[in-house]
Amino acid sequence: MQRLRGFTLIELLVALAAMALLALVSWRGLDGIAQVQSDSRTRGDALLTLQTTLSQWGADLDATTTLAGLRALDWDGRVLRLTRRSADGSLPAVHVVGWTLRAGAEGAQWHRWQSPPLTTQAEWRQAWALAARWAQEGERDAQGTEVALLPVARWDLLYFRGGTWSAAVPADTLGPATPLPDGVRLVLTLPPGGALAGMVTRDWVRPTAGGARS
Repeated sequence: MQRLRGFTLIELLVALAAMALLALVSWRGLDGIAQVQSDSRTRGDALLTLQTTLSQWGADLDATTTLAGLRALDWDGRVLRLTRRSADGSLPAVHVVGWTLRAGAEGAQWHRWQSPPLTTQAEWRQAWALAARWAQEGERDAQGTEVALLPVARWDLLYFRGGTWSAAVPADTLGPATPLPDGVRLVLTLPPGGALAGMVTRDWVRPTAGGARS
């Protein structure tokens, strides 16, 4: 009868080392897949936030209205204020909306503020002034609605007037009866190191503009 020969200690150690190596490689592969999925999810969420924000931006400009005694649009280098129709078509009211860039603990973020429905010129004047103080001093208004939108390092505005793009200027420099520009170009500089980075340009064309182009 032949004696049954088992594994030697060296063979057993080699087998254990090979199994440990395979387990390590498998774990790193699974960890890499999980990291890629996490990065894709983060980028997808950031892209969805950007698209939603730009959709709101376009909706505000589309709803901008020009009424006697009310300023429709004004940019002072820090805040863009506009007068927009109420989303409720049955409500004869307007809103004052402000867009600004504000620094915070987590870096600069783009913010949007909207007043409650306004039905008189006195209410509009108060909300118009409040929007400027909100952007300059960070003043909060319990009656208004403020939303922090997304991280932005810088934002620039250009107007399309007279067949050309030029830097946006305050409405006071153009006269009391300044019409809406034919187009508004928004240029966002997204901070590096985030899920999205680089520059984003969004052109808006006034629906009633004749021959305006982006």
